Amino acid sequence: MSRTGCCSEHLTPDLAPCRPRYPHDTIGDFRDASVSKRMAISVDYPELLDNFPEYLSPIRSASAAFLIWYLEQYYRLEQVEAEDAVCDQGGDKGVDGIFINDSNLTITVFQSKISHKTNSTVGDATLRGFLGTLQQFKSAEAVTHLMENAGNAQIVQLIKRSDLLSKIGTYELRGEFVTNIDLDHNGSSFLKHYGNDIKFIGRQFLIDNHISDERNLPKQKPATFDVYGIGVAEHVAGGDVRAIIAPIRARELVLMDGISDQSLFAYNVRGPLGRTSVNKDVVATINDSDKHKLFPLFHNGITVIAQSVKQAPDKIEISGYYVVNGCQSITSLYNNKEAITDDLKLLTKFIEMDPSSPTATLITEYSNNQNGVRSRDFKSNNKIQIRLRTEFAQHYDGVYSYEIKRGETPSEGESIPNEEAGLYMMAFDQKEPWGTHRKYEVFEDRHAALFGRPEVSADRIVMLRLIDNEIVNKLVLFRQGLIAKYKLTRYMIMYIFRELLNDDKKFNEIINNPEKFMRDAGLRKRFCECIGGFIGDIIVDIDVESRRFGTDFDYRGKVKDAEWVKSLASSIQKDYEKNVIRGRQDTFEMEWNK
Repeated sequence: MSRTGCCSEHLTPDLAPCRPRYPHDTIGDFRDASVSKRMAISVDYPELLDNFPEYLSPIRSASAAFLIWYLEQYYRLEQVEAEDAVCDQGGDKGVDGIFINDSNLTITVFQSKISHKTNSTVGDATLRGFLGTLQQFKSAEAVTHLMENAGNAQIVQLIKRSDLLSKIGTYELRGEFVTNIDLDHNGSSFLKHYGNDIKFIGRQFLIDNHISDERNLPKQKPATFDVYGIGVAEHVAGGDVRAIIAPIRARELVLMDGISDQSLFAYNVRGPLGRTSVNKDVVATINDSDKHKLFPLFHNGITVIAQSVKQAPDKIEISGYYVVNGCQSITSLYNNKEAITDDLKLLTKFIEMDPSSPTATLITEYSNNQNGVRSRDFKSNNKIQIRLRTEFAQHYDGVYSYEIKRGETPSEGESIPNEEAGLYMMAFDQKEPWGTHRKYEVFEDRHAALFGRPEVSADRIVMLRLIDNEIVNKLVLFRQGLIAKYKLTRYMIMYIFRELLNDDKKFNEIINNPEKFMRDAGLRKRFCECIGGFIGDIIVDIDVESRRFGTDFDYRGKVKDAEWVKSLASSIQKDYEKNVIRGRQDTFEMEWNK
């Protein structure tokens, strides 16, 4: 997928799960309290600007900042990609943004506008002007003419860099007008005739479809630690950042709010990891009172970031606090409270700053090295992941939950780890099942390409989970047991299934609009019933193909071989199409309509 964009200020600113699985074995009953329901949002001016202060700048128009925020929040792009898709230069021929989606084969051209008046509306005149802007992209000749007349405008370089010319004519052209007010009667009438060309994003849409990327955490009571007779060190790191460092009694640390519901560790990259070798050693030391005095000598310590850190001669008081390093130790102490003595202390670093600030994120990442840290862990605070989790809570509460942090205990319902979701999309959306053994890529270079797309939603992930559940249920059809047990086989089947039904009208309606089908338990069940037969047939075909190679069939190598998998998928698809033509097999649409 390529993402390109340009922007200039042309408009005045006055305007039922199929099968539950993957149970988690964790220490204690910990649940991330950061999952929230819908959080209120205001799009009225000037409150609208409070939604994206990080994008406002004297050299950037408010409408440009608004469009960046829209692309990040509603198109689900990574922050950098959203910013790269917007510019503030003039002379861009009425174009405020361009998004090219190579997965969906669409080119979306944007105009954005902020109205200062809540009671104002958008009429047909503004939309007619935007329709004229879209005409510049109707053909390669029209785009070439635009480039020739744009001079040195940035849009020329953006068109070249994105190879947009080669995609005109084969990609669907869309227009999207984004504003913070709604349509009037004339505007609505205009869209009845040109609704296929222009999508209007107004006040009500922004409010109804906003998914918060902020944590809704419970309020804490301040925590106080006794440091009478204890040496305390202070370190000032410049500006307003300072740290207080002292050995703190474990008995006082386990009294901090938020241990039982995990909210204390909301900004930590992981939840409790259970019985790792490091954690076993910590527990053993806690239960050996003879080693309590030595504990600060061989323990790396605890890092706490707090909004307020106050120091008095005999005490330290903190509020608005979160443990960003030391989750495993605090959890182990909490679960073994009866073994703690006054001699057991942990060197604790209290840092005064906003826990959600970029500096706090940097501290969190650099300080987490006691248990092995993976790329996935560092994405647990990513806005896209938090937004997806919130969306799960809104639409699938008690049915499905979204796990974004290793070690956490999920909410009620079937848990879907975000790593698994990424592998689903690598196989189904990106059509690269042969690469799923490199799962580390999901949270490294490919995170934006997999998750930072407008079509990636809780609904899509649930749909892919249902497909995978059906695949798992049908694996018993394999006579070749080893290939059935090989996990990458599932992703290969998911890819072949997508290719098999690639031209089915009803199937494409569902995968392009999963929210219309997945949020209803009855339709989810119907979807599972319809796909089961196709998946079973695919497995039988793969089984027959693999048996042709004998007992020494290198299934591991073949499943990772892109050309072999593509050839297999093509062969199965051709047989399916022949059977449909001969009346021996129903299409997915026919199954759905029965």
